[in-house]
Amino acid sequence: MLTGGVSAAGAVACALCCVCWLGLLGIAHRRIRALATTGAPGALVPRYASAAALCTVALAVCGAALVVRG
Repeated sequence: MLTGGVSAAGAVACALCCVCWLGLLGIAHRRIRALATTGAPGALVPRYASAAALCTVALAVCGAALVVRG
């Protein structure tokens, strides 16, 4: 429960969480569409794998910042 109201840092961390989540969903959607159109799945492009890992780590960091900031 937010007893002191919403801080600017909390709002920024929440917005960053949302952006990271949407980025991860976009990457996953692209991969699922690629898998659905071909009979045999190809290897995941390293650029997309790196972006997915970066989004996941950034989402965890932003979430931890939200919890710590309370």
